Amino acid sequence: MSFCPYRPFSRQLLNPPTGGNQSQHPSTMTRFLHLLLAFFLLALPKVAAEDFMRLSNLPAIYINTFDHCPITSKTDYVFATMHYVDENDNLTTYDSLQIRGRGNSTWGLPKKPFRIKFHKKEKFLGQGYAKAKSWTLLANAGDKSLMRNAVTSLMGEFTSLKFNPAAKFVDLVLNGEFLGNYQISDQVEVRPHRVDIMEQDLPLSDTSDISGGYLLEVDGFADGNCFNTNRYWLTIRIHYPDEDDIVERQKDYIRNYINDFEGVLAGDDYADAKKGYRQWVDSASLADWYICTELSANIDGFWSTYFYKKQDDPLLYWGPLWDFDIAYDNDYRKPGTTDRMMMEYGYGQTREWMVRMWSDPWFARLINRRYAQLLDEGLVEYLHEKIDSLDNLLQASQELNYEKWGINRQMYHEIVLYSSFDQYVQDLKTFITSHAAYLSTAFAGMLPDNPDTPDEPTQPFVPEDYYYRLTNARTGKAIDVESRSIVQYATSDDRPTQEWQIKAVGDRFQLINRSEALALNDPTEGDAGPTTNVGTTLNLAVPDDLDLRQLWSLVPQGNGGCYNLLNAYTQHVANLSGGSAEDYTPILSYTNDERNGVSQNRLWNIKPTVELPEDVITGIAMAEPEEYALAYNPHSHLLHFGSSTPEQLDFTVAVYAADGRKIATFNAAEGYDMNPAPSGNYIVVWKAGNSIRSVKFKR
Repeated sequence: MSFCPYRPFSRQLLNPPTGGNQSQHPSTMTRFLHLLLAFFLLALPKVAAEDFMRLSNLPAIYINTFDHCPITSKTDYVFATMHYVDENDNLTTYDSLQIRGRGNSTWGLPKKPFRIKFHKKEKFLGQGYAKAKSWTLLANAGDKSLMRNAVTSLMGEFTSLKFNPAAKFVDLVLNGEFLGNYQISDQVEVRPHRVDIMEQDLPLSDTSDISGGYLLEVDGFADGNCFNTNRYWLTIRIHYPDEDDIVERQKDYIRNYINDFEGVLAGDDYADAKKGYRQWVDSASLADWYICTELSANIDGFWSTYFYKKQDDPLLYWGPLWDFDIAYDNDYRKPGTTDRMMMEYGYGQTREWMVRMWSDPWFARLINRRYAQLLDEGLVEYLHEKIDSLDNLLQASQELNYEKWGINRQMYHEIVLYSSFDQYVQDLKTFITSHAAYLSTAFAGMLPDNPDTPDEPTQPFVPEDYYYRLTNARTGKAIDVESRSIVQYATSDDRPTQEWQIKAVGDRFQLINRSEALALNDPTEGDAGPTTNVGTTLNLAVPDDLDLRQLWSLVPQGNGGCYNLLNAYTQHVANLSGGSAEDYTPILSYTNDERNGVSQNRLWNIKPTVELPEDVITGIAMAEPEEYALAYNPHSHLLHFGSSTPEQLDFTVAVYAADGRKIATFNAAEGYDMNPAPSGNYIVVWKAGNSIRSVKFKR
């Protein structure tokens, strides 16, 4: 008969207390359980120290559940013994252990993560680490480098973040079966050397201070003791006080506090230095937590976001960093994160808060300043050194691990599968280098025009006698030319292909490239409209200020000097393809809709470079002609102008087919015979003084 007890025990229970009041003695049932547990202990095979040894250079953990009970639950613990062999081959035995499963989607993987619980608090990893009952055994099954969680913890240590989970690697044997390389880590909880904040009174008294501490999480799974915020409807989980201990007035306090914070963040004065949200946040932990989330490209960083509040402290603090095994471009659901910001590309509700904060110039300056400082202090080099160190440490263990699990077997969401551990490690290092460079330009693109003063609403564009450079708000790279196609390229003062004369043509603009002397053009074919025919790469064309494809509205958006480039003919906007930071990424004719003001792919900064030479300065106003009318005779198919002063009809007129082809030009005084043209819709365009006028008619 198989029996798996689910209550904690230790050898001390085999010796019930004696003497004193008889009420202290165990009941008959308790005596029976003691005898039963004694039977299990006596029935265990006798083992010697030499039965347990390290399998590699790493420590080894041997766990045996009683009667070899399988671990099938994330809630119910199983009794077990554990033998721990450290780096010096010292053996420690724990005979009152409990173990259960853990994780969300990772619990369904073949290599499963576990949570272990000692009978009493143990300083399991020695000095400098927590003394606690609960610890985690991370499988890192979906991370072929095995080190993403550890690297992120080390990244946190490099910054100002205070509570970074432990990362101790071991070889694990469960019930005689080798399970591979595992990582011992802290349980995220309020405790010294974990989230080390003041614990609340238990039980509470009438005079207890309930202002802290609280450990909270924006939790996409909505698992546990949760509430929803009032403005952005984020799901907040209260991890501490524990669900079994927290009382209603504590719940009310922290719920009201978070809602008050969110109300300020969403309010009209959110960016005010004294009235706004910055009075509610610890800026150091906020900046470093956010930068670590972006640098690791953790697509779940805003799905699961830990933060906490201390006692008698008005600020919210951010961290710890947790659960990064699918970060660093390791999830096929969201590939290509090298040149993406998680604020826009990742999962999770915390993005609502971050988008709002990014619209505050103070936050943009904070992130740029802190990121530049971390790079100057050698953050990327530090991470590379730590990865190399972990690479050496894990070599022997990873070989054993992948003998069991296969190094080129897809376990979870891996994007690429290599044939060697070294390739996975190099892939991680390459990503960090590339993504760090991308973030430098992406963060800079979020800065206001003047980094030392708050933003003002973007003003209508008025061209002066300069060449201009247009840079993307996401990448900071410039609109450039490659074989007459329009692309982005790293900004450079040595590239005249990045400089444009912006010439007023009526209430629109023509952009003429300094190097090519050609105009920016939208070549989209077919019937065009704001939401149709998207995705054509912009190009250059011979300048013609009557060609609507060459005429653009510069539409101001928000704060910080950003504009949409809106084409007069197609009604499309210029869009950076995929938001990529790569040089030579095409600039496309793209959807014109409500996202114009928020999608960085469509937003462009316009800055002067050098003065125009005298021979290209234009823009002298023409006198408006007298009144006239354009007429089309559907019987004779003659297109002509009528005016009481025919001498004023001395201007050029262009005729376009519906697909954008120019089919004719003529002098307004002469008219044009449309008989040779097939039936269809046509557009007539001409310039009158400083205005471009157009009429659509059907032949």
